[in-house]
Amino acid sequence: MADKELSEIYWDGRHYDLINADVDKDIEFYKRLGRKYGSPVLELACGTGRVTIPLAEAGFDIVGLDISEPMLDFARKKAKARNLKIEFVNADCRNFNLSRKFKTIIFPFNAIAHLYDRKDIDACFSCVRKHLHEDGIFSIDIFNPSLKILMREPQKRFFVGEYDDPDNFGKVAITETNFYDDATQINHVKWYFSVRGKEVVRGFKMRMFFPKELDELLFYNGFK
Repeated sequence: MADKELSEIYWDGRHYDLINADVDKDIEFYKRLGRKYGSPVLELACGTGRVTIPLAEAGFDIVGLDISEPMLDFARKKAKARNLKIEFVNADCRNFNLSRKFKTIIFPFNAIAHLYDRKDIDACFSCVRKHLHEDGIFSIDIFNPSLKILMREPQKRFFVGEYDDPDNFGKVAITETNFYDDATQINHVKWYFSVRGKEVVRGFKMRMFFPKELDELLFYNGFK
């Protein structure tokens, strides 16, 4: 099997959910947000439905949008197993048209970090504005960059976590390296998945947003 194929195995919906099994503290926040501003709710970059499904179970009319069809397939299977009817849409958050407006639009769990430049950000925010009810809210969850992490030695590995492989191959350990390009504000990350003496490498990028920067970008795009 080619390295790319191996890499995809360790980035499918099952592995994603296991890697993030302990990430759930934001669910109650989104429930409170939904109760305050109302349905319908649109989740951008919904992935495997980590947030979408609990909100649907809580009674919210919610749509999940994501660019990854494999992730959405896994989300649909999870929703079906819970007898939930959720609309999952395969679309790019920079260019979508759902022909309806939403009172609550959420962009959870650092997903906005995968919009790498101003053109991407403006395109996404433009779509959000077109879909947001005039009395609605747009909520973004993004971490403040850690200079300690951004200034790491590029070749030095750091422990991320571990989980049990869903195909019973044993314990999977994840370590990472990263290189930060301050000219583009992009952090280039590599995750190393180690199991049974073998290693799979998966690279991804994350755009860093510094304090007040998002405020200015939102204001520029017409948000209050």
